[in-house]
Amino acid sequence: MTRAVLLRALTKNKFVASNIPRSLSVTNLSRCISTLILAEHESGSIKAQTVSTVVAAGSLGESSTISLLLAGSGSSLHEAAAQAASCHPSVSEVLVADSDKFEYPLAEPWAKLVDFVRQRGEYSHILASSSSFGKNILPRVAALLDVSPITDVVKILGSNEFIRPIYAGNALCTVRYTGSGPCMLTIRSTSFPVTPISADSQSKKATISQIDLSKFKEDSVSRSRYVGQSTQDTERPDLGSARVVITGGRALKSVENFKMIEKLAEKLGGAVGATRAAVDAGYVPNDLQVGQTGKIVAPELYMAFGVSGAIQHLAGIKDSKVIVAVNKDADAPIFQVADYGLVGDLFEVIPELLEKLPEKK
Repeated sequence: MTRAVLLRALTKNKFVASNIPRSLSVTNLSRCISTLILAEHESGSIKAQTVSTVVAAGSLGESSTISLLLAGSGSSLHEAAAQAASCHPSVSEVLVADSDKFEYPLAEPWAKLVDFVRQRGEYSHILASSSSFGKNILPRVAALLDVSPITDVVKILGSNEFIRPIYAGNALCTVRYTGSGPCMLTIRSTSFPVTPISADSQSKKATISQIDLSKFKEDSVSRSRYVGQSTQDTERPDLGSARVVITGGRALKSVENFKMIEKLAEKLGGAVGATRAAVDAGYVPNDLQVGQTGKIVAPELYMAFGVSGAIQHLAGIKDSKVIVAVNKDADAPIFQVADYGLVGDLFEVIPELLEKLPEKK
């Protein structure tokens, strides 16, 4: 009886429902999704991680608008902007900040820029890839806006509900964002593969707009400064997007021995990776590290030589299509996740592979 009376009272008093802010309506939220993506570019080209982030943004809502933010200076910036305008049909606008202040991707000026753009665009979501670029800038932006970012998102369930790995990838956590400010996400690019775009879609280009920086104010004192950038002069594919990855561990014992991994990668047309132990031992530079504290990879073929299979390393390779492991320890954890395993001495296995594999065409 009491329940029936309460229901009739709520039905008659329409003011009860009208007092609920429309901004809290889930339906209204899905219609007002506006996403700003921090675009990473180099030498006049948009990086693949940014396009994967665009793919992820498309899962936020059917009618969401996506804007790409590019910053830098010189002709390479405008070349990258032209490519960004046609990189994916979901992109509706490309915002360009052309200034010497953004010549290098330092966190302080970039964070101020994102806040500057957000105040004029009223974006509901701000996204970046889970690369060193995104991990460097987005947390600082979140601190400026006093919001809590959601990092390393692997699946988007809705405009405010996401899945991210925890415990080095051994478990998945569903996170619901309830903050009042913009929802800020870093996206694991390997979880959002880019599908080939049809010729009709490629003809659609987003509008390119120059940001008016006349009122942009940068901090007079910066806590970081650009020192330099070093890149390896190699014809091998990029580790983060390679179809084939050949990884070596500490069992290779020296820099000279690690060259066997490089020769095998050349034969297979793949990229070279390394475990943290191999990097710490000085066999290869740290930009080749694969794992939770290195690069997350998802190749079609992942070959591990002398890799024991530490938890932090497995967290970076679990999305690989096929994993092949070679280790002389039959109880190595790597065999628990490998599709194919060989218990043997890598100093015998690799030379035999180099001898029998045909040269790359």
